[in-house]
Amino acid sequence: MTSRGAPAPAEAAEPTGAARPESVSAFTRRVKQLLEGTLGSVWIRGEISNLRAQASGHTYFSLKDAGAQLSAVLFRGDAARQTVRLRDGLQVIVHGDVSVYEARGQHQLIVRVVVDDGVGRLQREFEALKARLAAEGLFDRERKRPLPALPRTVGFITSPTGAAVQDFLRILQRRGWRGRVVILPARVQGEGAAAELAAQLALAAEVGGFDLLVIGRGGGSLEDLWAFNEEPLVRAVAASPIPVLSAVGHEIDFTLCDFAADHRAETPSAAAELLTSGFIAALERARHAGDRLDERVDTALERHGTALDHARARLRLLSPAARVEQAWQRADDLRGRLGAALRHLAQLRRQELAEARGRFLRVSPEPRIELASHQLLSLWKRLQAASPASVLNRGFVILRDASGRPVTRRTEASPGAPLEAEFADGRLRLRAEPGN
Repeated sequence: MTSRGAPAPAEAAEPTGAARPESVSAFTRRVKQLLEGTLGSVWIRGEISNLRAQASGHTYFSLKDAGAQLSAVLFRGDAARQTVRLRDGLQVIVHGDVSVYEARGQHQLIVRVVVDDGVGRLQREFEALKARLAAEGLFDRERKRPLPALPRTVGFITSPTGAAVQDFLRILQRRGWRGRVVILPARVQGEGAAAELAAQLALAAEVGGFDLLVIGRGGGSLEDLWAFNEEPLVRAVAASPIPVLSAVGHEIDFTLCDFAADHRAETPSAAAELLTSGFIAALERARHAGDRLDERVDTALERHGTALDHARARLRLLSPAARVEQAWQRADDLRGRLGAALRHLAQLRRQELAEARGRFLRVSPEPRIELASHQLLSLWKRLQAASPASVLNRGFVILRDASGRPVTRRTEASPGAPLEAEFADGRLRLRAEPGN
């Protein structure tokens, strides 16, 4: 019987079906899959604290700011590639993957790249200019124009000597593209680079004949890519009458030109693949003679792309590298716990040894032997004081009869009987004479 309003006993409702409880391991694994599948790779800024470099080469630390902190691990292979020397209190920007250390049920960041936040000034300028231009509507989606499906003439505004243009042209050739590429040369780094890039945009618009303009370069640091964040160039990209495809840096690099352009490609190579995709699709439509098959291809590509994303997420969770990293982290954890246990055991043994040494000293025979030695010495001295030799040295004489027995009374010596007197320095023979 329960009081009014009291909850029913726990045994009254047994979980069944979907409500059946799962194990801690299964739940933690589900949380891990959810976090890693949802968040993926992230960039985070913070201050390093609790830095711990293990003998295995892995580095553990926390990223913190004024409001929170996040556990992070930099595994040996990634740590060897870093140029930033980590220390407590260092402000950094890190890139990595959100994960869960299942042994503790703790979410953490597996760091792949560490950047010294000394570039924080540029980053703040970047964010400030981005916010201002976005407020003007320069990045609005409504301003974006679709890229031409079959561009015949493409202008590539970039450095003619860079590796990016070579990769771009090689991919176009490999994919069998039939159009024409015009390289519009400009510096892509350093003072004056933004002005040259903007001038080539203006020249392309003035000359005409271009279906699409690609502007970009290969990857680099924030300083290397800064020309693509300068306001005059960003405004020139947004104002271009010709559709612009921005292809600056690597997949993880973002510039303001990416936001102002009609479309962004992760790399120049990706831009080449993107602008040739329409051409390839047209060849497929011509080969299969119809829009219906093209729709089926697009649907299949979308379906398989989603399946590939799911498969990629599952592969990342089940990959040997992820399991090895988990095993490394668990090994470091166990090594630390073993070291602590051994130190605690050694401390206990030292304490037990000290206690045994104290007990031994309390029952040691040395004090008793010393006392007995003093007593024996005292007895020996007393014995020496009472010995016959001591008596003789004080001027006394021992008188013995012919048989050697001491004569202690006058009546024991008969007249004329031979006697022997013992002095301290020798013996003397005597004869008893009668007396009074």
